[in-house]
Amino acid sequence: MSQLFEADPNRVRQAVEAGADLETRDDRGRTPLLVAVTEDRLEVAEILVKAGADPNALDGRHDTPWLVTGVTGSVPMAKLLLQAKPDLTITNRYGGVSLIPASERGHAEYVRLVAGSGIDVDHVNDLGWTALLEAVVLGDGGPRHQEVVRALVAAGADVNLADKQGVTPLAHARAKGQTAVARILGEAGAR
Repeated sequence: MSQLFEADPNRVRQAVEAGADLETRDDRGRTPLLVAVTEDRLEVAEILVKAGADPNALDGRHDTPWLVTGVTGSVPMAKLLLQAKPDLTITNRYGGVSLIPASERGHAEYVRLVAGSGIDVDHVNDLGWTALLEAVVLGDGGPRHQEVVRALVAAGADVNLADKQGVTPLAHARAKGQTAVARILGEAGAR
């Protein structure tokens, strides 16, 4: 396997300088940049991005380096990949943009960063859920998810955009007993 998949930044730098193929794949279809992002190897990712590695390269699971930043919630990694101009509209195997898994997992700082980068905060995935719905439906209503909801509201998310069954984020929050989230949504004009 290529040195580009290594954790050691010096070995990766040597491989890049020797002309290694930045888009080589492992047995799961992952590029070196995708592996570096997944394993939060910021220095390695920086070397690969500066060398021109593709932040949109899809693997066998329909993940990209950019999409994985939404799962990990790594703000430094997201900032690095934003410099590489990733496609903010690219979707994962569930039809979601990076903001959706970040919202589900309570990555508020990531949500604030990415919501201000031009991404569609009201993108609807294959389940019929937006980032706001994911934060409410799959979140626990605790402080992290409250911050995600605040960040999405501040970014202009439509607080009344319902799921496929017509259930709004506010109705979900109330049904789950998420009183703080319901209050945030109500103050933002949710019905």
